Amino acid sequence: MEFERFKITVLPLREKIMRISLRLIEEKEDAEDIVQEVFLKLWHIRDQLDQYKSVEALAVTMTKNLTLDKIKRQKPQGNESDLFYLEADTLSPAEQLEQKEAVECIRQLIGQLPSLQQTIIRMKDIEGYELAEIADITGSNIEAIRTNLSRARKRVREAYIKITMNTRQ
Repeated sequence: MEFERFKITVLPLREKIMRISLRLIEEKEDAEDIVQEVFLKLWHIRDQLDQYKSVEALAVTMTKNLTLDKIKRQKPQGNESDLFYLEADTLSPAEQLEQKEAVECIRQLIGQLPSLQQTIIRMKDIEGYELAEIADITGSNIEAIRTNLSRARKRVREAYIKITMNTRQ
């Protein structure tokens, strides 16, 4: 793609991708950095842009991905084993082992959930995202996120209770 065509096709997308990035990240400076990075990436692949049906869709996807990457770098990343805080001073070795096994069991149960529910429960309960942030990231509304989170928690809780009742008998 020639420079003039690039200017006509790509540069008018600036406001749209800026709004998308701002809606997700809320920091104007960070959003501006992301827009510049998208333009640089598009410039580097300008020779292949004609292969895409929609350069706008590509730019929007790049913007979302770069913004989500930036959010992930800013968020403290929780470890799934941090679901429970283990206090070595107050728990006996047997209790510590029991809690570690419970964490592993819950991790496996979360892994058996449908993909969307897995993502939502991990983002909310493990990584600490707010419902509004999850809704923005997944493109869903808050009520759908709340419903899926509730269903996921219920399924994990019921499966865990079932497992623990079976092991006690």
